[in-house]
Formats: sequence, structure tokens, C-alpha cells
Amino acid sequence: MKEEFTTSARRWYDKDPVLSSAMKTLEESDDETQIKVALNLIKIITEHNIHDSEYESVEDIVSATEDIMESSKRDRWYDLDGTLRTAISLLQNCPDSTRSIIAKEMAQNVLELIKKEDDEDDEEFSEESSEE
Repeated sequence: MKEEFTTSARRWYDKDPVLSSAMKTLEESDDETQIKVALNLIKIITEHNIHDSEYESVEDIVSATEDIMESSKRDRWYDLDGTLRTAISLLQNCPDSTRSIIAKEMAQNVLELIKKEDDEDDEEFSEESSEE
């Protein structure tokens, strides 16, 4: 059954099908993958925000995000880790045009990390099989 995306989405990221899919995949990923994606996401968002003159420095971005995080809920799947929470909060507070660009980069990053982990798992399995 195909998911439908409407303007009355339950979560803020469900308004963008690419972002929604990336977030779902990220949520289902292991902790290590989530942290890797979060760190990369922070880097990408920071670069975009400074490049677009949205903020003048990383400190400005962090300060704006901390203010928002203080007043937001803490019972979402990405609130369990501070790094992940910061990355998602940064993403949530990007301008829509920037968020759309970042969503595509994030989706690509999530897929690359998962593929890399699958390849590493296959290599480990292959090495274990050949030792027997």
C-alpha cells in the first residue's frame, strides 16, 4: 500500500516524502548508524546555514537550536540521544527550501551507511564461513 503525504501530516517531517522516508529508515537503523548520520547532518546543516547567511557562526546555530530544544517535547524516538536530537532539531528549524536540499543529502547518507554496514556484515560472514 502506497503512503500518501498530505499537508495535515502528523509529524513535521511527513510533509516531505523524501525526508519522511529518510527519517523512517534512520529510526529503524542501529544506534551507531543514527549517530553517524546525525553528525553528518549537523555538518551539512551548519554548512548550508552559514553559506546561506542564515547565521554568521556555528555558535549562532547552536544557540538558536538550544533555545528551541529547551521548549520542545522529549518523548520522540530521536530524543534519546543528544547528538541525534540536536541534528533533528537543526533540520526541523531549517527554512523549507534548505530542508528539502538537506533531506535529499540525508537520504543518500542513510542509504550509503546502511549499504556499507551490509557489505561489512557480508564480509564478516564470508570470513567466518571460510574459516570453517
